[in-house]
Amino acid sequence: MVAFLRLALRRVAMMPVMVLGIALLVFVVLQFSPADPAYNALGDSASPEARAAFAEAHGLNDPLPVRYFAFLADLVQGNLGVTVPPSQPVADRIATAFPLTLQLTLLGLSLAIVLALVFGVTSAMYRDRWPDQVFRVLSMAGIALPSFWLGVLLIQQFALNIPLFPTGGYVNPADSFGGWLESMALPSLALALPVASSLARLVRTSMVAELDRDYVRTARGSGLPPSLIIRSVLRNALVTPLTVLGVKVGYMLSGAVVIEAIFDLPGMGKLILEGVTGGDVALVQGTVLTIAVAFLVVNVVVDLLYLLVNPRIRTV
Repeated sequence: MVAFLRLALRRVAMMPVMVLGIALLVFVVLQFSPADPAYNALGDSASPEARAAFAEAHGLNDPLPVRYFAFLADLVQGNLGVTVPPSQPVADRIATAFPLTLQLTLLGLSLAIVLALVFGVTSAMYRDRWPDQVFRVLSMAGIALPSFWLGVLLIQQFALNIPLFPTGGYVNPADSFGGWLESMALPSLALALPVASSLARLVRTSMVAELDRDYVRTARGSGLPPSLIIRSVLRNALVTPLTVLGVKVGYMLSGAVVIEAIFDLPGMGKLILEGVTGGDVALVQGTVLTIAVAFLVVNVVVDLLYLLVNPRIRTV
């Protein structure tokens, strides 16, 4: 337990350094954006004198390091700037949009994990027989399908041809939980299937390797119940898929941005699209930074789960 706490504290202690690196990368990249903050804030009818005054008042003429440290000072206070007129705090816009993106990501992740376990374990138990062959073909097809194209197909089939679900839009769960599930079903499925297909192959490979180990043959020869053997095998087999789960969650966070645009969901994807099309540097900067930090937090959590599942690494 002491070794686990030491490693966990080491992972958590690295987070501020990584956040600083992410903030620096996002800030520097967006400084080369062709968008003119003064032009976006004042409009095309503003005089050159007004634009120059705006740039001076907001520190746009300061050297890059000065602007970066000013950005960090605002970031520590939770100030991500304001959007172009009509001016709104970027933090408020993100606070409204990010919960929806998080809901979509968690729903997609939960569905992906369930499908991966069902398909992966079934394939391993029926190795080289017809269920295994079917699931392997389906998983390869799922990996090859881009989530955005899959989303369009799902809308075509289950919202237009067979009107079981809405084509888009969002229903707040506080207003109608059933309506919320309907509005999130197709987006979460489009997000989950490619990830589930990839994870299912990892689960199958790990399960097959574990089923061939000596301790499994010994347990079977000793007459232990198959359910107990499968639980032990599954616990050991999940170590490898868990190592890539953090990367998959990051993929789902970025994929959710595209899926939200397809299904007209007012999440982070809508904010990024609004910021890019409107030349709103502060909005793009805030949303990208939030998604990057969320990805970092998820990877730290997955690292801690990996330490819990695999005790051997605690001695490293």
